[in-house]
Amino acid sequence: MVVWNATRRNVRILLVGDPGVGKTSLILSLVSEEFPEDVPAKAEEITIPANVTPEQVPTNIVDYSNIEQTDEVLSEEIQKAHVVCIVYAVDDDETLDRITSHWLPFIRNSCNVSEKEPQALKKPVVLVGNKVDLVEYSTIDSVLTIMEDFPEVESCVECSAKTLHNISEMFYYAQKAVLHPTSPLYIMEEQDLTPACKKSLVRIFKICDIDGDNLLNDYELNLFQRRCFNTPLQPQILDEVKAVILKNIPDGIFNDAVTLKGFLFLHCLFVQRGRNETTWAVLRRFGYSENLEMCKEYLQPPIKIPPGSSTELSHRGQQFLIALFERYDKDGDGALSPDEHKMVFSTCPSAPWSYSTDIRKSCPVNDRGWVTLHGWLCRWTLMTLIDLPKTLEYLGYLGFNVHENESQLAAIHVTRERRIDLAKRQSSRSVYMCHVIGPKGAGKTGLCRGLLVEDMKNLIGKDFKTNIVYCVNTVQVYGQEKHLILRDIEVKQVLDPLQPQEVNCDVACLVYDTSNPRSFEYVARIYIKYYAESKIPVMIVGTKGDLGENRQDYLLQPVEFCEKYKILPPHIFTLKNNKKELYIKLATMAAFPRFQAAWILFYKHRLVQLWESAHLRQFGLATEDPTVWWKAGIGIAAATLLGFFMMKAFHGSGPHSK
Repeated sequence: MVVWNATRRNVRILLVGDPGVGKTSLILSLVSEEFPEDVPAKAEEITIPANVTPEQVPTNIVDYSNIEQTDEVLSEEIQKAHVVCIVYAVDDDETLDRITSHWLPFIRNSCNVSEKEPQALKKPVVLVGNKVDLVEYSTIDSVLTIMEDFPEVESCVECSAKTLHNISEMFYYAQKAVLHPTSPLYIMEEQDLTPACKKSLVRIFKICDIDGDNLLNDYELNLFQRRCFNTPLQPQILDEVKAVILKNIPDGIFNDAVTLKGFLFLHCLFVQRGRNETTWAVLRRFGYSENLEMCKEYLQPPIKIPPGSSTELSHRGQQFLIALFERYDKDGDGALSPDEHKMVFSTCPSAPWSYSTDIRKSCPVNDRGWVTLHGWLCRWTLMTLIDLPKTLEYLGYLGFNVHENESQLAAIHVTRERRIDLAKRQSSRSVYMCHVIGPKGAGKTGLCRGLLVEDMKNLIGKDFKTNIVYCVNTVQVYGQEKHLILRDIEVKQVLDPLQPQEVNCDVACLVYDTSNPRSFEYVARIYIKYYAESKIPVMIVGTKGDLGENRQDYLLQPVEFCEKYKILPPHIFTLKNNKKELYIKLATMAAFPRFQAAWILFYKHRLVQLWESAHLRQFGLATEDPTVWWKAGIGIAAATLLGFFMMKAFHGSGPHSK
């Protein structure tokens, strides 16, 4: 189990107080375990190893002397300290009065905290009453009044350097004030949790509410206990906890399960009883830092992506997202309504995308424009490829590393490098990026949007003005489901240079308008400048094929250009024919980036006609369907691939094989 550890590397404790209260004696008594007869004016800084401290954290103890140090030096020490112990003598009322008249204001001034905003103070304070061996009364009641007026005072303790009474406890409280502070959790004057603490615990409650009924049943409470403390919750203790909640908050229990009110009350009770460490253990397990913000290291664990590799969702990541979708699909209609989508991300600062625009224009949705489970996984697949830090961050918000008991990295699969794919002549990826490049008005956006819909005819006449440049859906490549992402590359002028991130992709789709005589020149220039010497497979697509094909104002016509540069003949595309073979072609070219030559060879020697006359017609297959040509070409490529492996196996099996 991965447990987030937000504790400090060390704790620095500073002791201050009036002369003669016994600051130095307390330090020396702790170290030597006996009362010193000769006490110096100031003890040297002492470091206590982690293995001998209750919290297992190295601790530095620093003394103060008004004889050897100025106020300026003391202010610097206060700023460096993690906690300040103000020591007073229980037998001297003046030293007790000086806590409020001098020491607490001095500490506030040193930390630049105004009187109007005491809650802003981050420096915890512990009040220490020394010399209890000299009196038979307690000053705790007086000190409790101080604690109510000064929120920075975390705790108080009475002790004796001479008899060693409560010496270890004093330094334990000081450590605890740093590692498990009260002020971020609790408002003393209101006797209630802070808004930030409540907000954090509400998120935790929602994550642990697996069935989404706004209750934590026994099963969910046990999982919560295991996740936070790595131990099951005993039935007797569970019944006692419920009884305490029910006694104090009648609506804290419903149907023998804990409500959100009961959950918050329980943590309020922990703090009131001085068990801050329990609530902090929960908060840190769910990724919170000392200021109750999600830790960057928790949200974005470090991950190494080799050059040329990409990132995809792992099986575990997909299963988590499927379970999340099904939990919030309350009506079971297989889609998330706007309200259901909002509830999914109620544990996050905001949704990672706009539901009204981004979702509907980037991934498959139903007739009402609501994201389906298929579209949900597609959208996460897109974000994982193009913005991995954001995927990791939102998986953290949604509780992946709590439910799966490991970091979000288990939800990510890093693919092998592209150079290895090229060497093996086959891609191991399941997500392919295709850049759709062409002049303005060539129909790129319509081509991209056609990937998302069942009937492309519904897109005819629609206004495609949008800032959404990615579309993602799945296609079948040799019976395997692959994600194809189309990126609409916006280039306004024909001579505008493309950036490397706009060129590099798994397959490039260069688009020109067949009805515009000047459209192909742009595509030709792009290919020659960026792709002619590249290993990236390229498909040239002529759009608006239903409008009639005009002769292009370029020295080579598209078919001649493709033949010269040994790339596939142009694919003529129109939204009206509602055929999706283009997307299958693009995904297949991305999956087999080095076998384009086999397809070209097939077209160059006109083997289609031979197949048509000798084989296809005897099976009653008509060649008017362009997919027949494509399937035949794929067959040749596949046959070439098979032949390659057979020849390799043949030559490797002889007497000279290693």
